[in-house]
Amino acid sequence: MTTTHIDVPRVRRLGRAPATETLSPAERMGTDELRALQLERLQWTLQHAYLNVPFYRRKFDEAGVHPDDCRELADLAKFPFTTKQDLRENYPYGMFAVPRDRVRRIHASSGTTGTPTVVGYTEDDLDVWANTVARSIRAAGGRPGDTIHVAYGYGLFTGGLGAHYGAEQLGCTVVPASGGMTARQVQLITDLKPEIIMVTPSYMLTLLDEFERQGIDPRTTSLRVGIFGAEPWTEQMRREIEDRLNLDAVDIYGLSEVMGPGVAQECVETKDGLHVWEDHFYPEIVDPLDDVVLSDGDTGELVFTSLTKQAMPVIRYRTRDLTALRPGTARPAFRRMDKVTGRSDDMIILRGVNVFPTQIEEIVLATEGLAPHFQLRLTRKDRMDHLTVVVEADVHTPTDRRGVAAAEIAARVKDGVGVSVGVEIVDPETLERSVGKLKRVVDQRPTT
Repeated sequence: MTTTHIDVPRVRRLGRAPATETLSPAERMGTDELRALQLERLQWTLQHAYLNVPFYRRKFDEAGVHPDDCRELADLAKFPFTTKQDLRENYPYGMFAVPRDRVRRIHASSGTTGTPTVVGYTEDDLDVWANTVARSIRAAGGRPGDTIHVAYGYGLFTGGLGAHYGAEQLGCTVVPASGGMTARQVQLITDLKPEIIMVTPSYMLTLLDEFERQGIDPRTTSLRVGIFGAEPWTEQMRREIEDRLNLDAVDIYGLSEVMGPGVAQECVETKDGLHVWEDHFYPEIVDPLDDVVLSDGDTGELVFTSLTKQAMPVIRYRTRDLTALRPGTARPAFRRMDKVTGRSDDMIILRGVNVFPTQIEEIVLATEGLAPHFQLRLTRKDRMDHLTVVVEADVHTPTDRRGVAAAEIAARVKDGVGVSVGVEIVDPETLERSVGKLKRVVDQRPTT
C-alpha cells in the first residue's frame, strides 16, 4: 500500500491542512479501478479516431493494427505515434473527429514558425478541461472563494482561457490580467489582493523585478500560491521565487495538442512531481531514439493518448518533453511525472555534447550577482559551432564583479556540462522580457 508523505515545513503560506474531503471521486479511485477505466476509455478513443479521422484510419491500416487489437493497456504500444508535423499537415480541420457544428471552441499552438497546430473542443471537452484545471488548482492549494490572478496569455494560446474557466469551475474569483503591462499587473496584485497567481515562471521573475523597482517588498503581498507552467523551470528557480515572494510555487503541465493546462499538476503538500490526471490522459515514456516504451522511473520522451476527447482525439502524441513517470504520492492512483528537464527538440548538440537550457539555468541561478534572465546564442565561426551564455547582471552588482561572474559560469559549465562556452554579462533589462513561453535559445548560425 502506498503511503502519502506530507512534508509540512515545505508548505509556506497555505494555511490549510491538505483537505482530503475535497477530492473528487476520480481522485479517490484505487489503481485497479483506474486501470479498468483507462482501458475502457482507450478502446473507445481508438475506435472513435479510426472511424472518424481519415488520418488515423490510414496510419492504423499502414501499421497493420485495428482498434479491436487493444485488449489491454500494453497493447497501445502497437499503435503508431502522432507528431506535431502530422497535425500541421492536416491543417486546419483534418484531425477533427466530429462535425464542425459540434465544435464550440478552437485554439492553436503558440509556435512562431511554420503552420500552427489547430485544436478543437466540443462542449463536453470544455467541461472536462475546466474540471481538470479546477482539480489542478485545488491540488495546488486553491479553494472556492479564492481570487486568482491569471497572467497567462489569452487568445489562441490555451493558457489564459484554460486557467480562467478552471478557476471559475472551482468557484474562484478570476482577475483576467493576461500578459504584458507589467507595472499595471503589480498594481492589480497590490490592490485586488489575490491569493493565487497563474503565470509562466519567467514572467513571474519579471513581475518580481517590477515589485522591487516600485519599492514594494514582494513578500508582503497577498499571494500565497503560484501555479507556474508553459515552460521548463528548475528547483533552483522554485527556491528563488518562493524566497522572494514567500509563497508556495507549484508546477502545472499541459499542452494545446492534448488539451491545454491541467493535464498534470503538482500537489502543494508534497511538491514532488506532477500527478498526471490519468483518467483523461494516458502517459507513456519512450526512448526518443528507438521509440521503445520505457519502464516507470526511466527518463525519456513523454507521449500522451487522450482518453475522453471528442472533437480531436490524439493517439500517442509525441510531446518532445523529457521526463520520467513515478508512483503517485498525494494522489496514490495517479502516477507522477518529474519536472520536465528539457525538450528533445530543444537540446543543443555542441561539439558532441548534449546541452539543455535548464542545465545552464541552474548554474546562472547559483552564481552571485546575476539576475535570473539569460539567453543562449548559437553562432558558427571557422566551421565550428559556438555557444555564448548571455546573462543580465543584478541591478546592485558592481561592474568589477561581472568579469568574475562570467568566469565562474564558464568554469561551472565546463565542469558540470562538459563543454566550453563564452559568457557575456550585460546590463539589467537588456534582454527582451517574455510574457509567454520564454525563448532561451537563439540560433544565429547561417542556414547554408
